[in-house]
Amino acid sequence: MNTRAALLCAAVAVVAGTVTAVPAGASPPPAAAPAAKLTWKKCATTDQPALQCASLKVPLDHDDPGGRQITLALSRVPHTATTYQGPLLVNPGGPGGSGLSLAGFVASALPKAVAAQYDVIGFDPRGVGRSTPALDCRPGHFKSVRPDSVPDTEAVERANLDRARSFAASCARKYARVLPYIDTVSSVRDMDAIRAATGAPKLNYFGYSYGTYLGAVYAKLYPQRVRRLVLDSIVDPTGVWYDDNLTQDLAFNDRHRALMAWIARHDGTYRLGTDPERIEARWYAMRAALAKKPAGGKVGASELEDTFMPGAYYNGYWPYLAAAFAAYVNDHKTAPLVAAYGNFAAVDAAGDNSYSVYTSVQCRDASWPRDWDDWRSDNWAMYAKAPFMTWNNAWYNASCAFWPTRSKNRVNIINGQLPPVLLFQATNDAATPYEGGAMVHALLHGSSLVVEQGGGNHGITLSGSTCLDKHLAKYLTDGTVPRGTGSVDAVCDALPDPKPLGGKAASATAHGSTLHGLLGFRG
Repeated sequence: MNTRAALLCAAVAVVAGTVTAVPAGASPPPAAAPAAKLTWKKCATTDQPALQCASLKVPLDHDDPGGRQITLALSRVPHTATTYQGPLLVNPGGPGGSGLSLAGFVASALPKAVAAQYDVIGFDPRGVGRSTPALDCRPGHFKSVRPDSVPDTEAVERANLDRARSFAASCARKYARVLPYIDTVSSVRDMDAIRAATGAPKLNYFGYSYGTYLGAVYAKLYPQRVRRLVLDSIVDPTGVWYDDNLTQDLAFNDRHRALMAWIARHDGTYRLGTDPERIEARWYAMRAALAKKPAGGKVGASELEDTFMPGAYYNGYWPYLAAAFAAYVNDHKTAPLVAAYGNFAAVDAAGDNSYSVYTSVQCRDASWPRDWDDWRSDNWAMYAKAPFMTWNNAWYNASCAFWPTRSKNRVNIINGQLPPVLLFQATNDAATPYEGGAMVHALLHGSSLVVEQGGGNHGITLSGSTCLDKHLAKYLTDGTVPRGTGSVDAVCDALPDPKPLGGKAASATAHGSTLHGLLGFRG
C-alpha cells in the first residue's frame, strides 16, 4: 500500500472505532408521492439494440408532492434471464453527468449471465440532459480564451471574480424557482421514486464518482430499501464540497507528476528529457508562453489546464497529451495542442448544462465560505504545494461564494443498518482521493473495500481489470463480498501504464476509454 494509503489505515482505525459509538440509525424516510408507472418504449441504437426509454414525473419539491412536477429521462436494458434480481440503477457522477448511455455500457460490460438478471437503468438526474427543465445558466461560460487561472495580479483576480459572480447571477435570474431543489438529497429522493415506479421493494445501485455520494446518501435516507450497493471511486462525504475540492488539488498535482515521470521513461519517443522535474518545468514554461500567446487563438493557460486535467482521470489519454506537449515544445507546432484541447478538454460548450447542474448541486449541498478572503488564503496556500490545478479548480467552484440560494447542512453518512456494500478505490485516484474510499468504508458498517494498488484512474471497474471485475460480478450475482482482516478486504494490481502511440496517432482506444468518456469530470 502506498504512503497515502498507509497513513489512512491509522485514520480509518480511529474512525472505525467510533462508528459503533455513534447512533447508526438513519432518519425515517421522507414521505414520497404515490408511485407512478413507467411506460418503456424502444429507443435502440446500433450499439445497444435492446435499449428502452421512459420518463418519470417527480415533484420539484418532494415535501410538496402535489406541487410543480419535473420530468426525469430514463433508459433501460431489460433483464432476459429467468432469475430476476430487480432494477440496477446506475450513475456516472458529476454532479451533472448524464446517465442515459451508462445503462447500455454497464449492461454490455458486465458478464452476460450477470447483466441478464437485472433491469439496468440509467437516468439523467434533475436538471440534466434530457430531463426537464434542463439547466443552462450562462451559455458559453467556458468559451476560450479565459483569463489566466492564477490570479497573480489584481486585474486577473478581478476578471475571474467577475466571471464567477456573473454565472451565479445568471443562474439566479433564469432559475430562481428551481435552484433550491437542485441538490443531492432531492436527487436521492428521485432515485427512490424511480425504484417505486419499477415496483421493486428494494434498490440495487451502482455509482461512479459523485454517483458514490448519491449512493451513500440514499443508504442514509433509505437503508431498509437498499439491496445491493456498489460504489466506485468514492467521494469523501465528510468534506463535501469545499474541503474535498482542496484535497483534490494535491491529488491532481501528484497525478500530473506521474504523467511527467511517464514521459521521462519514454524520452525516445517524446524527446523531452529523462528528468521528470525538468520535464515538469518545461510544461510550466509552455503554460507561461500560452498565457501570452494562446495556441491557435484558443488554448491559453487556463485551457491548457483544462486539456491536461483529464490525464489525471485516465492514463489512456497520456500518449495523446504527451504528443501534443512534445510537438509544441520540440517542433513549435500548435495544431496538436489545439486538437488535444478539442478532444480532451474537461470544459467546453457542450458542457454548459453539466456545469450548471454541477455548480447548483455543490453550492446548495453544503456550506461554502462567503468571504472571498478565505478562498484567496486557502487556495494560495494550496497552490504553494500543488500548482497544477489549484486555481483552475478554485475558479470552477468560485460561484458558490456568491450563490443565490443558501446552503443546506451536510448529510451525516454514518450507517450500520445495511446489507453488505461493495466499495472500489484506486490508491492514486486524483478526482476522488483514496481517503474517500477509506472513510466511507469506516462509515458504512459491514462494507467491503477492494483496492486497486498503484492505480491512478478514476472509475476502475468494467475498465479491463479481471481482478476487480471478478469481485463486482460475484457481488451482483449472489451478494458475496470479500472479507479481509485489516482495513482493506481485497487488493488488485493496477493495469500497466499505456505505451506511446508510435506512428499511429488515432483516437483513444485503450482499455476503459468507453467508460471514461461517460464519467463526469471534477467528481
